[in-house]
Parts: sequence; structure tokens; C-alpha cells
Amino acid sequence: MAEFMTGLKRTNYCGDLRLSDAGKEVTVCGWVQRCRDLGQLIFIDLRDRTGIVQLAFNDKTDKEIFDKAFSCRSEFVLAAKGVVCERSSKNSEIPTGDIEILVNDLRVLSKAQTPPFEIVDETSTNEELRLKYRYLDLRRRPLQNNIMLRSKIAKTARDYFAENGFIEIETPMMIKSTPEGARDYLVPSRIHNGKFYALPQSPQIYKQLLMVSGFDRYIQLARCFRDEDLRADRQPEFTQIDMELSFVDVEDILEVNEGLFKRLFKEVLGEDLKTPFERMTYTEAMENYGSDKPDIRFDMKIQDISDLVKDCSFGVFTGAIENGGSVRAIVAKNAAEVYTRKEIDKLTEYVKGIGAKGLAYVRWVDEPNASFKKFMTEDELGAIYERLGAEKGDVIFIVADKTSVVLSTLGALRLTVAKRLDIIPDEFKFLWIVDFPFFEYDDESGEWIAMHHPFTMPKEDCLQYLDTDPSKVIAKAFDLTLNGVELSSGSMRITDPELQQKMFRALKLTDEEIEAKFGFLVEAYKYGAPPHGGMGIGLDRIAMLLCKADSLRDVTAFPKVQNASELMSSCPAPVDKESLDVLGIEIKETSK
Repeated sequence: MAEFMTGLKRTNYCGDLRLSDAGKEVTVCGWVQRCRDLGQLIFIDLRDRTGIVQLAFNDKTDKEIFDKAFSCRSEFVLAAKGVVCERSSKNSEIPTGDIEILVNDLRVLSKAQTPPFEIVDETSTNEELRLKYRYLDLRRRPLQNNIMLRSKIAKTARDYFAENGFIEIETPMMIKSTPEGARDYLVPSRIHNGKFYALPQSPQIYKQLLMVSGFDRYIQLARCFRDEDLRADRQPEFTQIDMELSFVDVEDILEVNEGLFKRLFKEVLGEDLKTPFERMTYTEAMENYGSDKPDIRFDMKIQDISDLVKDCSFGVFTGAIENGGSVRAIVAKNAAEVYTRKEIDKLTEYVKGIGAKGLAYVRWVDEPNASFKKFMTEDELGAIYERLGAEKGDVIFIVADKTSVVLSTLGALRLTVAKRLDIIPDEFKFLWIVDFPFFEYDDESGEWIAMHHPFTMPKEDCLQYLDTDPSKVIAKAFDLTLNGVELSSGSMRITDPELQQKMFRALKLTDEEIEAKFGFLVEAYKYGAPPHGGMGIGLDRIAMLLCKADSLRDVTAFPKVQNASELMSSCPAPVDKESLDVLGIEIKETSK
């Protein structure tokens, strides 16, 4: 039978006690990590979110308490009162290893069945089982540390923005469905039968309306929702450090955010972060790294060799160039021993799986061995090696195709090779990506489409090209990346109603579509809108990177898995017919 804590009040957390506390009477509470029965002595390691402390019991001191300690098992919940003493046999592996508590009052607050897996820091238990019993998995020290670090990030961000004049304002969780780039999660309305709310993909329109309302510095830790395929750095619901500022330009927004990260690194990690962060244009990022979120902790840049091979006899290279594409390469230094022919064959299958037609290579052991050697002269091959700076011990990887395919393939291959060679330094490298194109060409539709939401401001000197050459229009948009992960996106916003209408027309939106989707925002701009801009930072991704975790699941208390289900509560789940009838909804089977 469970006991109560009558007469006991916790005075200390388990992990906080030290040798300086010797002689004090304390009360600690927590879960049993381990019991050791040495005959006349019993030791219990008691665990809470701060750490572990050893409880000591002697059968000659108090037989009743000793017998109670003997009955304890792993994961029992205890309250223990006693005197802190110096341990005769110290444990240097834990912070409390110099002391123990000689217990004079013990309460078993809750008993526990044997858990489905052992609650230890390092576990080989498969993730699916741990997610099913997530409340047990969260007892493990690594996950508790991650969740507490995430909490510290959130608090530090709130403090920083409050000190810099920002006002925290909540925006609605049930909103009108608007196009944001992914599918909305829809919420049916009982009162307005047949109509739906959407869960926000971001508070974008509301935070812009707050600028119109006169709240010139807004901040919110906003919950956001996107119905999209998941991966290691995505969850269907996530938290965004969302901000918007009035009477500013791009430089002001970048400066505010660099200040935030400088503060976060100092208070959360105890590190001094160097600012300002490096900047790179979108074009530079794509040309050199094949990604708009490049990992710049290592080199291995993409190099264009199209001019060197345009007249060679290798049809793969010349065909790509004749069709408007290019031939580009990366050099993996000192990789010839790691990348055998068999390993290169695996990489070839990998690049085919992500859209390339194949992979040409040069493996330089004693002499350069090119997969396309018979199609080229020694002078042509030599020119390639000289251009790329390749030498003995290196491996060159070459892709020929449409330039977009070449860049994305080599960008992905660059990361794969660097991880295999273990050449990525363990450090933090921030990078601003600026000067994004406003439009991107969609091959399927043959149309220019917006890369950003339709309220993004183009650069003033590009406005002349809106109707004549969309490829020359550059957006006042910017992304912040860290170690190859996109942390945030932002932009300056259009506030001129006439320009906004012009942008809508450039995006081929009809008047009916504009009114239906954005009518209230367009109307608001007629009443005086300040120049403003902002961005949203992924809190989950910051936590993942600062914790050096492999997945967002490691920094999310109750995460979803790849098919967007939550294993612990078995959601999503069916709803009874009566509930659906009230909403006027009938379930129809669809093909998957």
C-alpha cells in the first residue's frame, strides 16, 4: 500500500547534494535506479531529474526501515529522510559520489511493475518500444537533459526579447486556411456546418496585422502545424520563435537575431559566439555547395568543369552540356583507400536514387584511374585534375545533367562523403543565406512560381523586371542556417497595396482568389501599414543542434513517428459516428 508524505517535505534534489552538505538532515524524493543488498547493509540509488544519490540502510540502526528498503525494487517511488554523510567508498563517476544519506525515515510512495525496458542512460532498446512507453523513456538522463535544455532555450529567448522591447502576443490556433507551402490540418466546425478552420502553419498573417495594429515588436513561441512527410528534422507540430518588427530593414532583423543566438550560446552552453555571422548569397550557396542550407564546416566545394569537357568524346558529358546542363565535380581528399570500387558502386546507386543518371569518378591510388579515361586524351584529363586541385590519394566525383540535378546531387553527395570520411569538425557554424530569387521556374507547369509567401518584398531595384524577366527579381528574404540545418526563414514584407496587387497578378492569382484568401489583410493595408519584416526560428531544431541529438524526437516530449502517428496514445484514432454526424462528416475510403 502506498504511503503518504505526511510530516515529510522535500528539502533537496538528489543530484544537488555535495560533501559540503555533510551533517545536514535532508529529505529527497525520486525513483529507485538500483538496489544493492550486502546482507547487513542495503544501498539504494535514488534518481530524480537532477541526478542520483545513494541511500544507505543498516539493519542494526532501524530494522523496520531496513526491511522496508529490502522490499524496494527498480522504479519504486520513494521519499527518504536522513543525514548526509561522507562515503567511505567514493564514486567519481557521479557528482554526488562523495556522499550518501543515512536514512532514518523511508516512505514507499508508489510501487512499480518491472518496466518493459531498463531505465538507463545508454540503451539498446528499439525506439518503437521506447516511444510506446514514452513516459518511461523520458526518465532516462539523456532525454531529461535534452528537454531541460530546450526549456532553458525558451526561457532565455523570452528574456532576451523582453529586454529588447518585444511584446509577447498569442495569435489564434484555429484560423482561415491559406496557402503556406504545405497541406493544412483542418478542424471541422460544428456551429458552421460544412466549414473548416485550419491549424496555423505559421502566424504569418496575424503577426503582420499586429504591425498594422501598432505593436511594433512582436514575439511569440508559436505552435505550428504542417501536414507533410516527416524526416529527422521535421515533426507535424513544432514550435517557432516567431517575431515581427516595424520600422526596420533587413540589417536590423539580422542584428536582433545574432544578438539572440549570442545570448543563447552564452547562457545555455557557456560559449562566446562570434558575430556577425558569415553571409552567402543564394546563388553562391547553390553553385558552391548544391544547397541553400550548406554545411560550411568543411570545404569540398562543387566545381564546374563544363568548359574543359565540352569538346571531349565522352557523350555523357557533351550531351548534358548540349542540352543546357553542366558537368561539375567534388574532390574527396585522401579518400582513395576508403572509396574502393565497391564503395563507389554503392555511391552510384545512391545518386541514382536521388535523381541523377549516374556517377563518373577518378580514383587516384598510384596513378589516376578515371571511369571515363578511354574517352579523353591525357591533356584533357590533366586539365581536369589541375582545375580541381586533385592529387594522389584523392577521389573525384563527377555528375553531368541538368544543372539543377547536378547541384542537388553533388550537394547531397558532398555530405554523404564527408560523414563517411569523418572530416566534419565538431563545431557550430552559422550562415546567413541572402538574396533569394523571388520566383522559381516550374518545369511541369511551365510557369514562374513564388519561392516565398506572396507578401515577401522584392528588392527595389528589381521591381522593373516583375513583368518582363521574373528570373532577375531578387527577394528581400533571408535564411539562417547552422551546420547545414535551416533554423529560420524571414523577409521584409510588402506594405504598399498597389505593389501587393502587382505581386498577386505576377503569381497569377485572380481577384476572387485574392479576396477569398487574403482579403482582410489587403483591406488592413489600406489604413496605414508601417514598413516591417520578421522571421520564425525553429525552437525544436535549435534544441536538436545544441543537444547534438540525431532527431527532433530526441528533444520533443511526445513526438510523432514517420507516418505522423504517436505510438504511446495510438493517435490518430477513429471517431465515433455520433461525433461525425454532429459535424456533418462522412468517412469515405480513399486509395493510398
